[in-house]
Amino acid sequence: MSKLPIAVAIPTKNEGLNIAEAVKSVLGHFEAVVVVDSHSTDDTVKIAEECGAEVVTYTWDGGHPRKKQWCLENVRTDLDWILLLDGDERLGPGLLAELRQVFADPAGARPAAYDIPLGYWFSGKRLRHGYTIRKRSLTDRTRCHYPEVGDLAAPGIGEVEGHYQPVAATAGSLKNPIEHQDLDPVTAWFERHNRYSDWEAWLEHHPEVKEQVRKVKSRQGQLFHKAPFKPLVSFAYMYVYRRGFLDGRAGLDFALAMSFYRWQIALKSREGRTG
Repeated sequence: MSKLPIAVAIPTKNEGLNIAEAVKSVLGHFEAVVVVDSHSTDDTVKIAEECGAEVVTYTWDGGHPRKKQWCLENVRTDLDWILLLDGDERLGPGLLAELRQVFADPAGARPAAYDIPLGYWFSGKRLRHGYTIRKRSLTDRTRCHYPEVGDLAAPGIGEVEGHYQPVAATAGSLKNPIEHQDLDPVTAWFERHNRYSDWEAWLEHHPEVKEQVRKVKSRQGQLFHKAPFKPLVSFAYMYVYRRGFLDGRAGLDFALAMSFYRWQIALKSREGRTG
């Protein structure tokens, strides 16, 4: 079976519990599988190499490009198409088959990027209803880039671009999801989102940067960006409107966790104003 003309770049830092499944899900299907590691202190690099991935080291200098844009500029640049896959994500047979259809004709016309749904797992269970995010994970690097928004001084994000999409003149959509199945304990989720909420709260006090970020979010993200009472809106949208209650306890836990995340942002923002 011929390999897809795509470079898979997997940015990592301390993904020892997840990296094997990520690499195994793409190895042999793509022209290149490259783990871009930021000096992990666990066995991420060892596991990735044992699984057959190429590993390169990324060192952030505090400026641009950040890690994902660096991947677009440096990882297997002989291949125009690049798929950015998080260390806790993996591809299933459905998405692999869909990609083979998309790239069946080497000379076929394609948009500059593809938005791919995420199949999200929380606390060990696959959510079927409440989670609806799509990521612009597959891009033609010659026609796409991550914007340089003015948030280098913001806390909570660091070397990796924040919650915004790469810029593309045209974008298509794929039907089959990337599976986001984090095997770390749920405490790691809360630790990450505590950092993310620092960044989001910082944006509230830098409206010009917040507007830059809003413009490069997904359509859903842009709409939610302006919503009032975000903790309540978030819970109602996920648990009621998107029927997250059908996911049982995991659906309730996730809707509450995301609502708590939005509450953290609001609380930290208020604290910043009074501080």
